[in-house]
Amino acid sequence: MQYDHHTFHNLMLGKAEQSVATIKDHVGKDPMRLKFHFMPPAYWMNDPNGLIYYQGEYHMFYQFHPYSAEWGPMHWGHAKSKDLVHWEHLPIALAPSEVYDLDQKGGCFSGSAVDDNGILTLIYTGTIMKEGRVIQTQCIASSTDGVTFQKYVGNPVISVPPEGSSSDFRDPKVWKHEDKWYMVVGSSKDGKGRALLYRSNDLYVWEYVSVLAESDGTMGTMWECPDIFQLGDRYVLMFSPMGMGEKKASYLTGSLDYSSGKFTWDYCGEVDCGFEYYAPQSFLDDNGRRIIIGWLNAWDWMPWFQSFGPTKANYWCGAMSLPRTVELDTGGRLKFLPVEQLQTLRKEHYVVENVLVEEGRRPVPKEMNGDCLEIMVKFSLEDCDAEEFGLRLRCSEDGKETLISYDVNSKVLRFDRSRSDSFSEGVRTCTLETTANDLVTLQIFVDTTCIEIYANEGRSVMSNNIYPDPASTGIDIFCRGGTVKMLSLNVWKLESIWR
Repeated sequence: MQYDHHTFHNLMLGKAEQSVATIKDHVGKDPMRLKFHFMPPAYWMNDPNGLIYYQGEYHMFYQFHPYSAEWGPMHWGHAKSKDLVHWEHLPIALAPSEVYDLDQKGGCFSGSAVDDNGILTLIYTGTIMKEGRVIQTQCIASSTDGVTFQKYVGNPVISVPPEGSSSDFRDPKVWKHEDKWYMVVGSSKDGKGRALLYRSNDLYVWEYVSVLAESDGTMGTMWECPDIFQLGDRYVLMFSPMGMGEKKASYLTGSLDYSSGKFTWDYCGEVDCGFEYYAPQSFLDDNGRRIIIGWLNAWDWMPWFQSFGPTKANYWCGAMSLPRTVELDTGGRLKFLPVEQLQTLRKEHYVVENVLVEEGRRPVPKEMNGDCLEIMVKFSLEDCDAEEFGLRLRCSEDGKETLISYDVNSKVLRFDRSRSDSFSEGVRTCTLETTANDLVTLQIFVDTTCIEIYANEGRSVMSNNIYPDPASTGIDIFCRGGTVKMLSLNVWKLESIWR
């Protein structure tokens, strides 16, 4: 039977929806499911796509494989929210259905969304394999109701990468400046990551402008999910570099010359220093805030068969980070803070103040224990003679724990999950510059299988997955080699966003 393009796309969407429907109720009963981080109803999810504030609501699309809890031909899942906290699942937006995206090793890869005079328009990378090599093109789909999408009959709108760039050519991020649309696309050349710039009057006919920026040989072999935006009088270029080991999300700050299409930077930093944070994408909300969301996982930090945790045995894998605001700090640095709307999840509140923490002393009452918490703690370095201090989280009676510690001499914040469970391993560290008033402040979100840490007002952030026993809910404050004053410890129990 012959189908037209629109009908066949709808057929593929229907098959995907049916696959998810048969398993989602079972998946929802898994005790490892996150309580206040966004997840798909079932199966596999990776990069956030198409983040946009559109007609009074937040929309989030995401890379989705609706047939298993492992990566497969990519679809676009879809959800919306009125507050960035509580999310409503919507029908799958895109499925592989055309000669440029229908492939078992490809599909509808990552991209972005824009409001084109009221039309919600998605720009994505169609990916197929042909004669052993990847073919990646930039494609368009649009919607008049914000829910059902039709692929543009003239796709792809960019059919080949520019001369001199590799066949890695993906993840378009589109924005409008003055009266022109601009697109940045991730690519590489000679094993060095780069971002390419395009320009258009109408989203459908694109002109190649330039190599916006590229690695000097120290910033990865391919720049995935590039995103460029303005903060104050500076521009920020974010990307996820491949081949950089522990570094999974980087940013550069500098200036953008639209006439030449060149981005010049003078500062390089990390968006997140944890194990799991990849492919962040930004958008502007109705209050003018620049907000980012990232995938709470990452590629290639460990062998494929060990990656992504044990939840895939329960037919799901993947979650999004909490939404974070992006602000410009001093010297071109950025700081990232959880959005204020998360405070609406706070329930029971517990406080401990002005405690001198000593070795062997446990100043935390059991009422603070839990696996769905927001924790805010302040330590004073004045008169501190401890070598190290911090928190133990998700503790169990048999010695399981997740350690967050600060080394006073080296000023290093350390996350250690080597005793969190029987799956996780490894330590992540970052240098933590203390504040002018000699404080170490930590805001920590604990959500079943995830811990996000915002240190010293978001100047350092670490996101990490753990898989402890649900009964491991203890909290402890500790120090070694002396004493430290804990000025305050606030703990809130948080409610689930899922019914």
